[in-house]
Amino acid sequence: MKKFDPASAIQDLRQFGEFGGVNPSVCDSATFTFMEAHAMTDTFHGETEGCFLYSRHWNPSNKYLSDALAAMENTEAGWVTGSGMAAITCTILQICSTGDHIVSSMTTYGGTFAFLKNYLQKFNIEVTFVDATDLDAVKNAMRPNTKMVYTETMNNPLLQIADIEGLAKIAHEHGAKLVVDNTFTPLIFTPANFGADVVVYSMTKFINGKNDCVAGAICSTNDFINSLIDVNDGTAMLLGPVLDPKLSSAILKNLHTLHIRMMQHSKNAMYLAEKFKEMGLKFNYPGMPEHPSHELFKKMMNEGYGFGGMIAIDLDTEKRSFEVMEKMQNADVGYLAVSLGYFKTLFSNSGKSTSSEIPEEYQKKMGMSEGLIRFSVGLDMDIERTFQKIVECLK
Repeated sequence: MKKFDPASAIQDLRQFGEFGGVNPSVCDSATFTFMEAHAMTDTFHGETEGCFLYSRHWNPSNKYLSDALAAMENTEAGWVTGSGMAAITCTILQICSTGDHIVSSMTTYGGTFAFLKNYLQKFNIEVTFVDATDLDAVKNAMRPNTKMVYTETMNNPLLQIADIEGLAKIAHEHGAKLVVDNTFTPLIFTPANFGADVVVYSMTKFINGKNDCVAGAICSTNDFINSLIDVNDGTAMLLGPVLDPKLSSAILKNLHTLHIRMMQHSKNAMYLAEKFKEMGLKFNYPGMPEHPSHELFKKMMNEGYGFGGMIAIDLDTEKRSFEVMEKMQNADVGYLAVSLGYFKTLFSNSGKSTSSEIPEEYQKKMGMSEGLIRFSVGLDMDIERTFQKIVECLK
């Protein structure tokens, strides 16, 4: 079997602009003209190819980006949304209906957790939260009405690694879909190659890399993407979370440097992890051999992109974590801010920010310390210099 390289899959795309430009043309039209009336009717019925109807359905600029993302994820198709949460929620609501059941990783982004635990009650969709790294726990949670298993490849913020192949086997044996959020690890993992049915992203993070827009993506089969945008009952078509085509054009250009950025994020994170280990600091990084999921990571990873740019350090108490983060911002280590995948290092206390929607009882169940700081390591040229600043802030 030929080895899959996601960066090469992006590079091999041939996407010319309208007049032969090396960048695809930006199409800012909301609606599109038809030369013949019957072609409009056929397009409404999904019976034409290459025709654009209305930008909430498809737009050429969004199609360019979607095709590139599908190539990167080794899926048949993709669709882009106005936020990562839009990608997640549309996917869930397309697969699940009233009375259905979901098995989800307990450790997941706070907004996702809140949607699963709170919002889905409106639709009488039940969710069972489990430790997704325990395949027996997942298997025991499955029910006859389970329609989805949901996980993050590298979960937020504890950086545990999901066994995608094992989860896919369980899901498929029960007639359910496996949905994987790959936001933390683009290029590093290709979940579809291990059986994931749908891959979702917040492109706000590493994929775009600049924290200058909010965007999401859904990658799956042609059938699933077409069902999402069906004019009669497609969740994405009817809820309307479309991405602005100008943003699609900008993100597409950034996608072509993603491999370079991911390698540098990973290189810097590994350097810090090794230094933290020498210091005896409590930290968590999947690139280190002592990480419980290190071997699983190596088994699934696409070689060459490293182990990612995310590190978690544990300073035991909320007070201590707040003091150190403020010092680090003042010392120009990076910014005390939510989000990740930026060219500067970003850090936050997860339990009081991006995971604050998760009740304390669940935080304790998953083993999240109140002093946990999530680091999104930046693209610093001199990471030793950055490390020395961190050391001073820890004093």
